[in-house]
Amino acid sequence: MTADWQVDAVLLDMDGTLVDTERVYITSLTEVLDEFGYPDAGLVCHGMIGLPGPECQQLLVSHYGRDFPLPAINRAFAARRDAMLAAGLPLKRGAVELLDALRAAQWPMAVVTSSSQRTAEAHLALGGIRARFDLIITRDDVARGKPSPDLYLLAAERLGVAPGACVAVEDSSVGIAAAFAAGAIALMVPDLQQPNDATRGQCAAVLPDLDAVLALLRTRAGLGLARGK
Repeated sequence: MTADWQVDAVLLDMDGTLVDTERVYITSLTEVLDEFGYPDAGLVCHGMIGLPGPECQQLLVSHYGRDFPLPAINRAFAARRDAMLAAGLPLKRGAVELLDALRAAQWPMAVVTSSSQRTAEAHLALGGIRARFDLIITRDDVARGKPSPDLYLLAAERLGVAPGACVAVEDSSVGIAAAFAAGAIALMVPDLQQPNDATRGQCAAVLPDLDAVLALLRTRAGLGLARGK
């Protein structure tokens, strides 16, 4: 049976997709904002999902005003976040199985993240999967982060494949927008935020976990089947 998708590479978001960090970030910042007495903390923090750190900081200042004590908030947030991460960083359901299958089939893959290189290295190491990736594309590599397509376009270029022959796996609407704009086959595994109708329209599929991503790649892209020379 001919596969529905021609896939030459798989590009994976990191936070909330491979490693379960989004809960750590959102919980830490929400608790800090609550302690400082700022209202709407949960709502504001959920609006940051998928955005790079600098944009999150700009959002806080825009929402709470120019007198917002950003340095103090950053210090308190970092301390709370690091304390939570010290307890361990679990992988998302199905991550190991998906990565094992991609490696066994010798399919090129890369991490494509809005985080910095330093953060990406730390989180992948905490999750025990850093050695699985030869290519990590971060916000340090481009002028514009997600939802711009630049990260995904650069990843495809570095791997030597067409963006349209890449599957991109994301957990957020911001990441899906970036993958869709790059022309990749966008698969969403929602983490803390369910997609709206616009985001669903940009997805080739919305799936419950990475186990379902693996199953879909097997049926729609022939993962695990021998490829013709």
